Amino acid sequence: MSENVTVTVRNAVDTLAPHITKAMNALDAASRKTDLDPVLLDLVRTRASQLNGCAYCVDVHSKDVTDAEGTARRVFALPVWRDTPLFTARERAALAFTEAATRLTEAPVSDEVFAQAAAEFTETELAELLWTITVINAWNRLGATARPWPLS
Repeated sequence: MSENVTVTVRNAVDTLAPHITKAMNALDAASRKTDLDPVLLDLVRTRASQLNGCAYCVDVHSKDVTDAEGTARRVFALPVWRDTPLFTARERAALAFTEAATRLTEAPVSDEVFAQAAAEFTETELAELLWTITVINAWNRLGATARPWPLS
């Protein structure tokens, strides 16, 4: 494959396979129809994106958190969330669940992490959280591979 083709695919993956893009956008929209706190979900999306090295998604979702909260303090603390008092028990459970579900190549999600999340979320909320994590991980794989330029 020539360098020009590689650049074209990276820059236009969404338009080169529009039927898949449409389906992914529909899945993303469905995953956002929850009763979960939008800030919690953007913290989850940001943390998964950090772990996956998706600059585009880190940019988008960290901005969402910052805009909602009026400060970037908790975004800056996400990599060390276990060591700060800035996150609630519910957010900590969601972040631990996110990290475990994102790092599946290291180990499966442990019963302990799953139980911690189940103690903080209803069954439906936990299912919605898992779908949110699954969808952002899919977007991260696309973004980290295609590397769209982060938004300004």
